[in-house]
Amino acid sequence: MKPANPAQPRPGSSDTLTAGIRVQAQAQIVESETDPERLHWFYTYRIVIRNEGETPAKLRSRHWIILDANNQREDVRGPGVVGKTPRLAPGEQFEYVSACPLRTPWGTMEGTYTFERDDGTTFDAAIGRFFLVPPSKPVAHA
Repeated sequence: MKPANPAQPRPGSSDTLTAGIRVQAQAQIVESETDPERLHWFYTYRIVIRNEGETPAKLRSRHWIILDANNQREDVRGPGVVGKTPRLAPGEQFEYVSACPLRTPWGTMEGTYTFERDDGTTFDAAIGRFFLVPPSKPVAHA
């Protein structure tokens, strides 16, 4: 019997495991909010954070690194995510959706979530790089 192929991340997604915390990201463009004439591309992204470890952890803060197609960098830091600081016991997960506007048609996002264990120790869980990219259009043949 042939072993199953590991799941390959789709374009616009990432899946990263750090210290028992799995962070999965999936982005998509919102065509109705995108206006290339105004240099405005609008993406939403869904994040799933799952505690696959053996000890609880509370999400304290976030740090996003956003790069557009011109290599312009924006760092976004703040407490929690979407106004929440979830505490995840082993096996629990937290999901949220947020958005990112860009001045170029594509870009990337990556970063870290800082977590705190019940004993007060902290660690950074990686958010793997994922692409903010519009779907490819079929090529017309002459």
